[in-house]
Amino acid sequence: MTARSHFPIIPIEDIPASVPLNSSKKHRPVVLVVDDESAIADTLAEILTLSGYAAMPVYDGEEALETALLMPPEMLITDVMLPGMSGIELAITIRKIFPDCRVLLFSGQAATSDLLTSAKRAGHQFTLLSKPVYPTDLLRRVSESLGAPEAGATTGDES
Repeated sequence: MTARSHFPIIPIEDIPASVPLNSSKKHRPVVLVVDDESAIADTLAEILTLSGYAAMPVYDGEEALETALLMPPEMLITDVMLPGMSGIELAITIRKIFPDCRVLLFSGQAATSDLLTSAKRAGHQFTLLSKPVYPTDLLRRVSESLGAPEAGATTGDES
């Protein structure tokens, strides 16, 4: 048996594009969604994709960094508690590489407040959502940070 990569094979048509493939010039902000619980990452990414964002789910910090280098995100949404690199360490690293990337953290554990306090003392300010993350709260926070994606707009006359 030959050695194989631990990365799943994803059909090219399932990969979100930062610009729609129909050659439209409408911009879809790239959002990287990170959670070691694949059901959570996949669900949040699907909600964002259906709302007009180019969302990509990944399941750990290392994979998130690799993905970000291939397709720079405009926003990182990550669980604080990840195996290996924490979500806060990931956020700090992503911001060093992509200073304009917005960051939204989420967690279901009370222990994250110590990590956030430590990051704040080091000069990093992050927004934290509590799990469970409700779709309306998530979309509101993303929209406040990035603006609504043009691909999700209904008409040009609304303001």
